[in-house]
Amino acid sequence: MLKLFYSPNSCALASHIALQEAGASYETVRLDFRANEQRKPEYLAINPKGRVPALATDRGVLTETPAILAFIAQSFPQARLAPLDDAFAFARLQAFNSYLCATVHVAHAHRLRGPRWVDAGDAAAIAAMQKKVPQSVGECFELIEREMFAGPWVMGDGYTICDPYLFTVSRWLEGDGVDPARFPKVRDHRQRMAERPAVKAVLEEERSE
Repeated sequence: MLKLFYSPNSCALASHIALQEAGASYETVRLDFRANEQRKPEYLAINPKGRVPALATDRGVLTETPAILAFIAQSFPQARLAPLDDAFAFARLQAFNSYLCATVHVAHAHRLRGPRWVDAGDAAAIAAMQKKVPQSVGECFELIEREMFAGPWVMGDGYTICDPYLFTVSRWLEGDGVDPARFPKVRDHRQRMAERPAVKAVLEEERSE
């Protein structure tokens, strides 16, 4: 059985939703970041990066959201979460998810994870990074809204693994000091995603544990 290691309000939500949408048989293990459980030896033995998500499979552990999402789509083709028979369309999907992972998430992380890039004691540098977040995150979503979001779902008519990922990242907008009203397509997408049964079930689980 698949086992997803996650923390609430993290990017692991995208993988959690995708597993639910795929109809996969899986279990979850919740990590408490406040207790620094992601840095404990037991978890580092599973994921030496000390981050979430991590997905334990019968062939080993997968990390990084784009990789996990692609694995879910390919492992459960009947769920039609990706255009698996079209190499170009699948690459476009991967490009979108890679942008969320490598650019949008990193811009967001400058608000909370400054010591990843500068010394923890350099208060001025950390403050400068935090001050920039509303602008940098906002610019990322401007590009998504203007150029990357096909509609009604991210890639067009079909729901894909891009949708839970965008939903996850767009839920951070307010905390990053960005008004979602600036992005009508993204805001509408977030509202429609929240009404999907799989999303409701996952959010309820993550709230209740």
